[in-house]
Amino acid sequence: MHSHAMTQSQPQTFTSLEKRVTLIALMIVFLLSALDQTIVATAMPRIVGQLSGLDLYPWVTTAYLLASTVMVPIYGKLSDIYGRKPILVIGIVIFIVGSALCGLSGEFGDLPLLGGGMVQLIVFRAIQGLGGAALITSAFAVIADLYPPRERAKLGGLFGSTFGLASVVGPLVGGFLTDLPTVHLLGYEIAGWRWVFYINLPLAGLALFMILVKTPRLTHRTGGRIDFVGAALLLTCFVPLLLALSLGGTAGWAAPHVLGLFALAALSLIAFLVVEARVENPIISLSLFKNRTFATANLSAFLMFMAFMGMVSYLPLYMQMGLGLPATTSGLAMTPLTIGLIVAATASGFLVNRIGRYKIVMVAGAALTALAAFLLSQTPPDAELPDLMWRVTLLGLGLGPAQSVFNLASQNAVPRDQLGVATSAGQFFRQVGSTVGVAVFGAVLTHNLAAPMKSAPAAEPTAQVRSLSLAEIEKMAVGAHQGAAGEGAVAVVQPEVRAAVTSAILGVVFTGFLVCLLGLASTLLVPDLPLQASRKPEPLDVRALGEAPGEPPQPDRGAG
Repeated sequence: MHSHAMTQSQPQTFTSLEKRVTLIALMIVFLLSALDQTIVATAMPRIVGQLSGLDLYPWVTTAYLLASTVMVPIYGKLSDIYGRKPILVIGIVIFIVGSALCGLSGEFGDLPLLGGGMVQLIVFRAIQGLGGAALITSAFAVIADLYPPRERAKLGGLFGSTFGLASVVGPLVGGFLTDLPTVHLLGYEIAGWRWVFYINLPLAGLALFMILVKTPRLTHRTGGRIDFVGAALLLTCFVPLLLALSLGGTAGWAAPHVLGLFALAALSLIAFLVVEARVENPIISLSLFKNRTFATANLSAFLMFMAFMGMVSYLPLYMQMGLGLPATTSGLAMTPLTIGLIVAATASGFLVNRIGRYKIVMVAGAALTALAAFLLSQTPPDAELPDLMWRVTLLGLGLGPAQSVFNLASQNAVPRDQLGVATSAGQFFRQVGSTVGVAVFGAVLTHNLAAPMKSAPAAEPTAQVRSLSLAEIEKMAVGAHQGAAGEGAVAVVQPEVRAAVTSAILGVVFTGFLVCLLGLASTLLVPDLPLQASRKPEPLDVRALGEAPGEPPQPDRGAG
């Protein structure tokens, strides 16, 4: 075992041209994958108008999220077994095929098995998500193979900035492409919204060409094979879990099918843990969780992203109800958050690269996020937009390091032949944390809304909306701003109801503050291992797996 690790871990040498071309290609595919989570939103009204199926609207996003989330750890294991380059190439090809199919949705009418255009789009978005998962996972894993941790810190900040940039540019690009005039090509009419998907084809094709031509075949562990039973159990665990979290807010958490999905997820998780503890090549090696750095860094990332997404998802509604902003303006008002995230992600990467340590940056980011969440929860009822924006900017500055530094800490503490699994696990926990945060904080918001509304007399405006869902309240608020409000919408914007809704949302933000404190506490437990200045042979890394939870790291770990 030891000699095998020694043989495998001899660092490869790469030319500067190989590194530069590969890095550019990875930035392209990472940007495309990140954009695809935001670019579709502004096109959806036009898509629904042409394909119909308003009731299926949320599933266009959910399908991509489900497919991309559950496949992340599987791709990580595949890249450890078969190599980064083949898995990245396969992921790009799947992403290109999925994008092309999304653009063709409904073009040929109803299809056998798939039905109408909206169902086709949902299925094809899932295919796109299968490819998108490989793009993000492989991008970070390839960077880990090409660059030592100290250089990787700098690049991780750039990738974190790219993700933040995508959240700002995505809706703008989506709106621009959607407004393009219909093009007649080969006898077919190509509506503007279809370019939201077709734009991926030339860019992903360029990245694929660059990777095929210039990316070296990175060394990988040989002799292993995929754990198909574990992969199947992982799917039957997290697909029902994410479905239940998505459906619970609308169907009710006590609905039989929601409870059934939770039960299936729990049973599958137990079976998954049993199988992974026994198989030779598990999808996620449970021994990794004995590594204190890996365990605490991923727990911190899970909690920070849970809090962040849980809060951010409902801030636009607060801006509409509390500050009286139109929906479009409330979306733009979130731009300072993204700017703060981009600045902090980039700066933290360069700082970690300079000092060779990551913990101080992680702790500072977690502390700033907690402070920003507390300040947001204490926003006065009569606050103006500038008063809110500086608090939101602080939130972005706090989360910036979490975009890459937590992942860097995990990569720095595991052996080279498990870099793919460690990288994908970090991405997986962040995505699951985000999904759980939106669902759980949504339940908190619903509870906070119900309390004052149920206690109000039936004739009061507050009581008139106590039976409405959060989505219905949001639609009424938007309708009122557009001058198309009905009788119910007038009630929603009355001071009593506005106060109830804004108070409920600020209560959610305070819950986010409490979760941030848990994230800060777990961040304090992350060992502060020195970052390697060069890619060291495997024996130095193997010791990290021998650490018991709470055992101090080896003194010479990662030295040099």
